[in-house]
Amino acid sequence: MTDWVDVCPYDAIYPDTGVSALIDGRQVAVYRLGDGSLHALSNHDPFSGANVMSRGIVGDRGGKPNVASPIYKQPFNLRTGVCYEDGSVRLDVYPVRRRSGRVEVFSAPAEPLAPELDDETLDGAGYKRK
Repeated sequence: MTDWVDVCPYDAIYPDTGVSALIDGRQVAVYRLGDGSLHALSNHDPFSGANVMSRGIVGDRGGKPNVASPIYKQPFNLRTGVCYEDGSVRLDVYPVRRRSGRVEVFSAPAEPLAPELDDETLDGAGYKRK
């Protein structure tokens, strides 16, 4: 069953950091950026095999929000999940929202996006614009 899962209070995530949550048996990293936006990716670092992405270094690359793995430092786009250093590697992107002061993550990842799409074709949660 797919549904929105309550993760934590919005204020429990400090700006420019992440937290991990267990959503239907999968570890998900949830990030709050300095501008207040929320993003959610798989917590599994495909390069090291460890569930550590929530501890990654949050920043931006050319104005696009990203997180760097805390182990080998590969940067991933927070909107698309695509690795900047190896476009064939992509983390699952989860819809995330703020509702009544709480952070909620959808229990299923969003549909993968083509890596060649730029951020102008996306909304902040990693969906195709309709």
